[in-house]
Amino acid sequence: MSTKLFAKLEELERRYQDINHSLADPDVVSNPDKYNNYARERAEMEPIVEAYTILKKAEKELEDSKELLSIEEDPEMRAMIKEDIASLESDISKRRDELQIMMLPKDPMDERNIIIEVRAGTGGDEASLFAGDIFEMYVRYANRMKWQVEIISESEGTAGGYKEVVAMISGNAVYANMKFEAGTHRVQRVPATEAQGRIHTSACTVAVLPEAQDVDLKIEEKDLRIDVYRSSGAGGQHVNKTSSAIRITHIPTGMVVTCQDERSQHKNKDKAMKVLASRLYDAQRSALDSQRADARKSMVGSGDRSERIRTYNYPENRITDHRIGLTLYALDTIVETGDLDRIVGPLKTAEHLEKLNAEDAE
Repeated sequence: MSTKLFAKLEELERRYQDINHSLADPDVVSNPDKYNNYARERAEMEPIVEAYTILKKAEKELEDSKELLSIEEDPEMRAMIKEDIASLESDISKRRDELQIMMLPKDPMDERNIIIEVRAGTGGDEASLFAGDIFEMYVRYANRMKWQVEIISESEGTAGGYKEVVAMISGNAVYANMKFEAGTHRVQRVPATEAQGRIHTSACTVAVLPEAQDVDLKIEEKDLRIDVYRSSGAGGQHVNKTSSAIRITHIPTGMVVTCQDERSQHKNKDKAMKVLASRLYDAQRSALDSQRADARKSMVGSGDRSERIRTYNYPENRITDHRIGLTLYALDTIVETGDLDRIVGPLKTAEHLEKLNAEDAE
């Protein structure tokens, strides 16, 4: 463990003890706001302090075992002590790695809901069908994670799937798990309409935006142009009978958002405003952070076949994430059941390693 990390942990432990003393102070107990703030801070650091306490106990056991080994002469006892030492060293190494990850700075966006936008790219009808498959995969993943999915706007492809679909996904740590999906996804398969059995390549793009909150930015009414029009597309008897669809234009940026999913004009406006706020907030963050700007540029790309973060090869039942060189021969299972944890887990590990390397370089 680095000296820097050790110092941070020692400081955190002292702060934890100070908070415990404060929470027993009658003046703090009688002040609900102060008490709640202390209690919240303690709850955030408690898992780290507990893990650090367990690590120190294991390190003390290792030290004692090595000291015992240095004076023990009985061969059988020495063998047993050596086994204990090996076990403790393995356990300590694992706990140190876990603590390093726990101490990494957290992305403040990780706990937020998201606006997800899936758009067909290169490939015509097949790209729309693929965009539909990808979106349905996310819906299944959301179901596994106990998240809620709410479609905000959709434009269906002529042969099925989506030319574009925008949705909100709400739940626990949605952005933390879904942010890795941003980028161009490429598919290689034989389309149902292909008589010669040739493999076609097409693509769709995915944008993942953390939901903007009221404190993030203020949108002035004077900067908005709101148009109301009649819904079109699927919708049964309700279609074209009322002017409930909403189009909001943010005049300073020219950004346009539409929503026609709900029968209520008011609900459509609320949904459209959420999308607009999230897009504006993402653009604002991008302008302040050049790295974020580069990430957003690579997130959407042009939808061209050559740009991709992941490839779905149906003939080989293969799914490959090009960012970390991960290949799984379980495409059918992952897409049909939404078992994205098999990809998200390694991506999270790679992100942690990247952060650790960045900290070590400082």
